[in-house]
Amino acid sequence: MNATRTIDVRELINGRPFGAFQKLVVFFCFLIIALDGFDVAVMGLIAPQLREEWGVSPQALGPVLSAALIGLAIGALVAGPLADRYGRKIVLVCSVAFFGFWTLVTACSADVTQLVVFRFLSGLGLGAAMPNAATLTSEFAPDRKRSFLVTVAFCGFSFGAAGGGFLSAWMIPHLGWHSVLILGGALPLLVAPLLYWKMPESVSFLVTRKAAPAKIQRILERIAPGASDGRCEFVLPTPAQRKSGARLVLSGKYLFGTLMLWCGYFTALFLVYLFSSWLPTLVKDGGYSVADAAIVTSMFQVGGPVGSLVVGWAMDRFKPHGVLLLTMLAAAIATYAIGQVDDELFLLGAIAWAVGFCLNGGSVGMNALATCFYPTEARATGASWMSGIGRFGAILSAFAGGQMIAMGLPLEQVFALLAIPGVLSGLAMAAKGLGDRRRLADAGVLQANPAHS
Repeated sequence: MNATRTIDVRELINGRPFGAFQKLVVFFCFLIIALDGFDVAVMGLIAPQLREEWGVSPQALGPVLSAALIGLAIGALVAGPLADRYGRKIVLVCSVAFFGFWTLVTACSADVTQLVVFRFLSGLGLGAAMPNAATLTSEFAPDRKRSFLVTVAFCGFSFGAAGGGFLSAWMIPHLGWHSVLILGGALPLLVAPLLYWKMPESVSFLVTRKAAPAKIQRILERIAPGASDGRCEFVLPTPAQRKSGARLVLSGKYLFGTLMLWCGYFTALFLVYLFSSWLPTLVKDGGYSVADAAIVTSMFQVGGPVGSLVVGWAMDRFKPHGVLLLTMLAAAIATYAIGQVDDELFLLGAIAWAVGFCLNGGSVGMNALATCFYPTEARATGASWMSGIGRFGAILSAFAGGQMIAMGLPLEQVFALLAIPGVLSGLAMAAKGLGDRRRLADAGVLQANPAHS
């Protein structure tokens, strides 16, 4: 009779090269987030045509644009605990199918009220998808590449949003605005069966739920062929927690770090969405043309994916809290600098690129940090709740930007004020890093692992 072997699944993943099967998982998560990006951006893409055909004012479309953000926040808050209880895969597949269905239904809207309702329902699925895709990516990634691979998956958002823009530029004039919504709904509905068929469940989640060893072994064989032959007992580096994901996230051990993640991500998304929504108007009010404002805003968007990849790479090699502190402080300095530029379009575009680099890199890096901070039993809850809280910062930004413009503040003062949230976000990351070191030192388990520093 063969003796039972004990296999630490994290040690197995960390000790192997990053293989084709894991790359497939990251691709699936990239694809999910790309579909998410397309659907989040779709209303902004069709809004001008809606105003023309329905004769509605920008104020009337405001609730339509904010309805999805509210749905995103609620969807993220609800989906995390569900993924920690029932699995990452089932929640991801259902969320993709859910937002695909309601986006398709949105194409049949007859008035603004229906648009608001259907976009809210779409937002529920959208909010559930992104943080859980990040969680699944992190659980198949080796520790040495975890932050970078999470940021790779998050680059799907920019890819989807940009792809939607190019497609819309052709589809709306030739096929009408309904066609963009139909495409945005049909693609997720086509992808959902593929995800159910080919995307694996998180092996770490299966271990914590004490799934059948044969089920775990089938997945590990795809990662490390032959490593789990015979009778095996599968474990994780830390003992299983008896509390639910929600209780762990809010427990004394993790509460301070949770609050700092919420604060940092709230302020980061506040700035990301404010710049995305109001930068064209602010630049135009500064005396530039509409074309110049579009160029500067594009530079901001282009900096985002580059910043995400660079920050993720740096977090895997240096102390991640320190990387995020420096990134957000640099974002604050660049934000302040925008208000000091006078009639220098090239310089303004360069600074806007730097703002996008830092803000998007920092916000995506916080998602990677959250997936490293919580244990497996609470990882989806922790990442999703941080995402949900951050969405409220995005919602607040719509009102804050409009209010600053309505007050007629000088641009120098506007961007000086906007630098403050960047500083607060960086300080929150620094405080979390210090809190983590104190917590681990008190427990006698402080290690050289940079995820704890």
